[in-house]
Amino acid sequence: MDHAGCASAVSGKGIDKMQITVQTYAGYKGDERPVSFSREGRSFLIMEIVDRWYDPDHNIFKVLTDDGRTYLLRHDMNADTWELEVARLLGNEL
Repeated sequence: MDHAGCASAVSGKGIDKMQITVQTYAGYKGDERPVSFSREGRSFLIMEIVDRWYDPDHNIFKVLTDDGRTYLLRHDMNADTWELEVARLLGNEL
């Protein structure tokens, strides 16, 4: 399932706004987890969900992608939108 939303990513110059589209695995609970996402025309395959957090309004996933980076993806359950929170190189902790 595709989901689009406005995302924010941390960069050396501050916060950049960009569009993010997330492909999700839809199991018996609906959109259970992200499997890939794209931004600025580039696709990222999620190799591993390293961790996840839940609160009443959001699901947050710490994911490792095929580019060797770790990202935090935040799903707003009420608005059904996704945000790209943080990107780090492999080996650097979030």
